[in-house]
Amino acid sequence: MSALGWSFTVGIYLVLLFTVAVLTFRKGHWVLGLVGVVFPVLWLIGAVLPDRRAHH
Repeated sequence: MSALGWSFTVGIYLVLLFTVAVLTFRKGHWVLGLVGVVFPVLWLIGAVLPDRRAHH
């Protein structure tokens, strides 16, 4: 993979980290947030799920 490809991949990962991952943690989905470091698609799932604290 070229340097441009690597920088694009790292850029996408950082955008996911600072937007979707933070949203996942704020909604109370800690397990999805932590495992999402390895599998970032879990951050997307956690961001779409409803807030855990809203049901209490």
